[in-house]
Amino acid sequence: MPVIDPFRQGLERGWITHDGSRLAHDLALQADIAVIGSGAGGATSAQLLSAAGFKVLLIEEGPLKTSSDFHLLESEAYASLYQEGLGRMSKDGAITILQGRAVGGTTLVNWTSSFRTPPQTLAHWAREHQVNGLGNEALGPWFERIEQQLGISPWALPPNANNEVLRRGCEQLGYRWAVIPRNVRGCWNLGYCGMGCPVNAKQSMLVTTIPATLDQGGELLYLARAERFEHNSERITQLQCTALDAQGIDPTGRQISVHARHYILAGGGINSPALLLRSNAPDPHARLGKRTFLHLVNFSAARFKARIDPYYGAPQSIYSDHFQWLGGSGGPVGYKLEVPPLHPALASTLLGGHGSENAQRMAELPHTHVMLALLRDGFHPESQGGTVELRGDGSPVLDYPVNDYLRDGLRRAYRSMAQIQFAAGAEQVMPVHSDARYANNLGEALAMIDGLPLAPFRTRLGSAHVMGGCALGEDPRHAVCNSLGQHHQLENLSIHDGSLFPTSIGANPQLSVYAISAKLTEALIARLAHNA
Repeated sequence: MPVIDPFRQGLERGWITHDGSRLAHDLALQADIAVIGSGAGGATSAQLLSAAGFKVLLIEEGPLKTSSDFHLLESEAYASLYQEGLGRMSKDGAITILQGRAVGGTTLVNWTSSFRTPPQTLAHWAREHQVNGLGNEALGPWFERIEQQLGISPWALPPNANNEVLRRGCEQLGYRWAVIPRNVRGCWNLGYCGMGCPVNAKQSMLVTTIPATLDQGGELLYLARAERFEHNSERITQLQCTALDAQGIDPTGRQISVHARHYILAGGGINSPALLLRSNAPDPHARLGKRTFLHLVNFSAARFKARIDPYYGAPQSIYSDHFQWLGGSGGPVGYKLEVPPLHPALASTLLGGHGSENAQRMAELPHTHVMLALLRDGFHPESQGGTVELRGDGSPVLDYPVNDYLRDGLRRAYRSMAQIQFAAGAEQVMPVHSDARYANNLGEALAMIDGLPLAPFRTRLGSAHVMGGCALGEDPRHAVCNSLGQHHQLENLSIHDGSLFPTSIGANPQLSVYAISAKLTEALIARLAHNA
């Protein structure tokens, strides 16, 4: 039975969309609210604003791809649905950064893990960063509302063999573990969430808030890069966008000007600061793009006698926060343990090696397990994150130094992951590092881990979570926005995405972005109605 594509049905019903690659001439658009970025923050805000009666224009740099375009092929998905064709890296090239770039943003390609912001994180923001009104109690109803709206609940089926390793190992060692809440309805348990859901089970923005916005008369502009705001240092007068070709790479020569009463920036932790930097936005205390955080990720591989088949089934369904807060929020860096799916292209890149070594590792893929650790950066004085900068062509890049504080966390995480994998029955374990090899027992693995030089490029590092760079806080000397997401200097600009976070959060961030953006949008609606 063919799967219905509700987005294409909506287009046939007359949704108003503008494809930047097809423009025959320059375009001028007007709206009450212009929202830049169609991911978790932007699309959530757009839906609420359109439901409140505002004319909304949603702007996306990437292409429009729907379930009819999702063929479970890495070669197609990575090139068309990710920032820089899955090639986005830190400035020195040592960290791979996975972010979505299509209508729906990263919600289109993430692995569906949906966690509430840890209470320890929210308490830290209030105490250390003067963030008001975003405590655990205040956000509780918003988490609940979004969970109901997007079908977020703990995964009800048994974990696949890949996730079962983490559960079994933690159980053997007495470490805490739990089931991951996922934003899915009618999930087919395919395991290809990172390539776009072909059956529309993932409750991404593509199938939830963006259709709701378009049904309410909102408009969508895609394949259009937001280049700069024009402003007088107090108010934005217009947004200039550049139309891109169908691949979303080269400018077509067409320009789009956008006039709105209010602008919401929701491009994410790298692109949001970059747009403001290109715009020479007021930044009197040089906070823009600073304290941009990753959940820095390292990996541990293991070989099992039994088949793991790490490419099938719900990608993430078990996690452990056992090591997340052991030293308190301000102690040694904590980490969250999860597992990634391992499809062939991703696996060959991650596991490394060349020639016959790489071929051997790929031949063993059905019996291979990989665990990852998400390091919780930003809570300690030695944990300052990175800085978003502009290249000569105006494109953004994140400079992210890895210091001794983070290296200590990486080494401890390697040790924890090896312990869990051996406890779960692994025959061999190998930290994913250029100088590592498979160890036959835990003692051998730990001795190797303790001797590894954790230098750039030797340690294989990645992240799919970018936070900060436009931090909120009541003191303009330390923050770009106030606790309502209002820019401290530009009165008709709000920021509604993960760039608001004063630290990383210690959990996969999509539910945090949904809930905080929804709460801030409700307050914005009240202000706009009052000032009408």
